[in-house]
Amino acid sequence: MNESMNESPAIFDPNARPSLVGKTRAQLAEALAAIGVPERERRMRVGQLWHWIYYQGSTSFDVMLNVSKALRAKLAETYTLERPQVVAAQLSLDGTRKWLIRLPPVDAKDKGAEIECVYIPESDRGTLCISSQVGCTLTCTFCHTGTQKLVRNLTAQEIVQQLIVARDMLGDFPGLERPEDGGLIPVGEGVRPVSNIVFMGMGEPLYNFDEVNDAIGVLTDGEGLSLSKRRITVSTSGVVPQIAPLGETSGTMLAISLHATNDELRNKLVPLNKKYPLKDLLDACRNYPGAANSRRITFEYVMLKGVNDSPKEARELVRMLKGIPAKINLIPFNPWPGAQYECSDWETIETFSDIVFNAGYASPVRTPRGRDILAACGQLKSETEKLRARARLALDDEA
Repeated sequence: MNESMNESPAIFDPNARPSLVGKTRAQLAEALAAIGVPERERRMRVGQLWHWIYYQGSTSFDVMLNVSKALRAKLAETYTLERPQVVAAQLSLDGTRKWLIRLPPVDAKDKGAEIECVYIPESDRGTLCISSQVGCTLTCTFCHTGTQKLVRNLTAQEIVQQLIVARDMLGDFPGLERPEDGGLIPVGEGVRPVSNIVFMGMGEPLYNFDEVNDAIGVLTDGEGLSLSKRRITVSTSGVVPQIAPLGETSGTMLAISLHATNDELRNKLVPLNKKYPLKDLLDACRNYPGAANSRRITFEYVMLKGVNDSPKEARELVRMLKGIPAKINLIPFNPWPGAQYECSDWETIETFSDIVFNAGYASPVRTPRGRDILAACGQLKSETEKLRARARLALDDEA
């Protein structure tokens, strides 16, 4: 099911009031300083704003009754609590939801960049797959997102806003109603519609390290959005120099987009491997701060027919990962228009999984979710934007 929202183009307005939604505590303090709030009371005011924005999900300053009326008026005069615009929403047959989100233009040349994020409901959790860049820095040959050039990094605010939008759409703030979903959205005591975050959307998170790290600080703040660091996973294709700093500063779970057991093949599938080969990548994983059997590193391995799916490669994968607290996610390849690969046969995937499992590693086969709306792993590429472009061309031809 597809649902188009407001299609009007984004226009840069230098006089537009900035939104406070998604900002860090330090940025909120700066915003308060800019409207004359004395330094001695800023910390208290930041705490108040934090509660209303991130715990209550407020969309208006008027409801902030523990903030003085004069300050509320000044805040409303200078700032907003607006979210980015959802320009298209898609609902898969399996309950997966994909939102195309338009970000406000950052300058006069910017027509409003668009990103996609995906919500995947399961019986015991709800996982939100978020983006860290507009487009992607990398050119992994099996990934649809990798065919889209990098436009820019997302700010920490724009990363956090993806969760805010998801909670709005899922009725996950006080006073909101959950959409009708046929029982697909997780419910129950202590179960949130969005309980887990994976940085597996558009972009390479570790090439946007500082903003991703700041965003994680907002996402895990116990007085607001309150996500557990162990329920946030940052996936990287192997930006080796930033792996240790990620563990030291954020304390999140780590996932490695691996997909090959030798440098020759991985150079083709993940060209970043030419810069950071497997030996360097695996050494970084062995030394990842906090890695243990209770905090295993996830190795993602997309199953490509006749490319990387032989029993020999399964045994080599086991040998490579010796000494690393690991689990291996086997991902059936998700097709996209123009892809040069096919998904491995199910029997081949099961044989591969059995070899890994019998060696003592958890080797779940990831169930493809949202394939029918191009929301599955490796499929994100703002399809709605392409459809809109085709529609504009058609109108031009008619004119």
